[in-house]
Amino acid sequence: MAGSGGSPPVVIGVDIGTTSTKAVAYDTTGRQLATNSAGYPLSEPQPGYAEQDPQRILDAVVTSIRATLTELDRPVAGLSFSSAMHSLIGLDGDGDLLTPSITWADSRASRQAERLRAVPSGLALHRRTGTPIHPMAPLPKLLWFAEQQPALFDEVAHWVGIKDWVLLRFCGMLVTDHSIASGTGLMDIYRLDWDTEALAIAGISAQKLPQLVSTTAVLPRLTAWAASATGLPERTPVVVGAGDGPLANLGLGAVHPGMVACSIGTSGAMRVMVEHPGVDPLGGVFCYALTEDRWVVGGAINNGGIVLDWAGDALAPDLGAHAADELVALAARAPVGSGGLIMLPYLLSERAPHWSALPRGAYVGLTHGHRREHLVRSAIEGVCQQLALVLASVRSAGNEVREVRASGGFARSGLWRQILADALGVSVAFPAEHEGSSFGAALLGMQALGLIPSIDVAADLVRIEEIIRPDPAAAATYATLLPLFAELYDALVPTFTSLRRLAPGLPPEPTPTPPPM
Repeated sequence: MAGSGGSPPVVIGVDIGTTSTKAVAYDTTGRQLATNSAGYPLSEPQPGYAEQDPQRILDAVVTSIRATLTELDRPVAGLSFSSAMHSLIGLDGDGDLLTPSITWADSRASRQAERLRAVPSGLALHRRTGTPIHPMAPLPKLLWFAEQQPALFDEVAHWVGIKDWVLLRFCGMLVTDHSIASGTGLMDIYRLDWDTEALAIAGISAQKLPQLVSTTAVLPRLTAWAASATGLPERTPVVVGAGDGPLANLGLGAVHPGMVACSIGTSGAMRVMVEHPGVDPLGGVFCYALTEDRWVVGGAINNGGIVLDWAGDALAPDLGAHAADELVALAARAPVGSGGLIMLPYLLSERAPHWSALPRGAYVGLTHGHRREHLVRSAIEGVCQQLALVLASVRSAGNEVREVRASGGFARSGLWRQILADALGVSVAFPAEHEGSSFGAALLGMQALGLIPSIDVAADLVRIEEIIRPDPAAAATYATLLPLFAELYDALVPTFTSLRRLAPGLPPEPTPTPPPM
C-alpha cells in the first residue's frame, strides 16, 4: 500500500513516557521521517509519592504530534500509542479527573503490597496476572486508596491508566489494551479478562475499569477536539497500542524467542519475547502482553541511569551538572570489579527480581584505598550486575537467551556498553536507532492498519550498529562477584526492615534530586 505520490505510508508512534511524550513518524520501510517531544514534571509532594498531572501529559501528546506533523510532506495513515505501564487515575462519571496520575515510581502502597505478598495466594495471583505484587502496580494502589482515602475511593466511577485517559480524550472511548492491563495485577493473562479474585481484593467491579481490547484494536476516528488540537483529520484512525516495555522489544527487533531486549534509561529492564504467557515458579519475572500470540517475560529495575546521576551529584559535583562523559571517564580509571567494592544500587528501592520496596543502596567492601573513581565505577557495575540477576531469572523461567539487544541513553557510553556485556557474559548488539517504544508502536499500528504483513518484519528493519563481546577476563571477574552481589540483598533485608521501622523517629531523608526532564 502506498501513500501520497507513491511514497510508503506513514504512521506516527506516540510514546507517553515517564518524563516526556515523543511522537515519531515512520514509513513502512522503517525510516524515521520526523520526531518531536514535550516534557512534564514528576511531582513528589511527600516521601513515597510520585505523581503527574494528566492534563500536562495530554498537552504534551498534542504538542508533540502537532510539531511532528509540521515536518511531514505527506498525509498520516494513523496514530499508534505506547505508554509507561502501571499508572492509575481516578475519574468521575463524566470522565473528569479526581486524582493525579499515580506512576509506577510511586511507593505509597508498600505496606499493602507486602501484605498481599505474605499471604499464600500472593504468588498464585502473580502467576495468574503476570504482574508482581509490588507497590508499582495498580492493584496495591487501589488497596491504598480504599484504606487511606475511602471517600475518594467510593467517589471514583472509573479507574484508568494514563494512555486510557488520553485515548478517551482523543477518541471518546474508554478502553484499555491487553498489554497495559497485564501490568495492572487485575487481568488474568490466560483468559485475557479481568481476574475475579484480584477485583475482589481491590474492592472494585469490572464496571469500574475500561473495556478490554486487543493492542491492535483500531478506534476509527478522532474527536472534534483532538482533530482541532493536533491538526489531523477527524477520520484519522487510532491504534490503541501497548505498554512501552513490550513495544521496546518490538522496536529493537527482538521479536523472536531467545532474543532479549535490554534498556537502561532512568530505570532499566530485561525482556524476552515468548509465544505463550507464563511466570517462573519463584515469581522473579513479570509476563506482559504484546499481542494475543506474543508476550514478554522479564524484569524491570528502578535504578538505571539515575544511579550515575546520583554519583555525579554526590561524588563529583565539581564536574558540573551535565558532566556524564567526564563522570564515565573518571570511572574508567578504576579496575574491573572496582577493587573489591560492591554497590547495591537501590537508591529508589528496587523491583526485579525481588520485587520489594524495602531495599536501600549500600556500598560494601569500602577500604582506605578506594577513591571516587572506584565508587563511581562500582555504581555502574551495580546496575549491570542487577540486570544480570534479572537475566538469570529470565533463564530460570525456562527461556533460552541467544542474543541481547540494548538501547537507552547509556548506550552512548563505550564503558557502559562494555561493562554490560561483561556483566551479562553475552554479546550485546546495539541498534543504530534508539527510539524503541515509539518505533514499536508505529510497527504495531502498521500491522493493525494492514500496511505491513506482520510485526515480524521488525527483525529485518532494525539495523545493528555495533556488537560488543564480553572480555573473557572481565566477564570471569563479574561472574565471581555476582553470587556475592546476590547474597547481599538477603543479608541486608533485616537491616532494611529496621531502617524503615526507625525512619519516623529519625531526621527526614534529604530531598531527592528531581529526575531529568
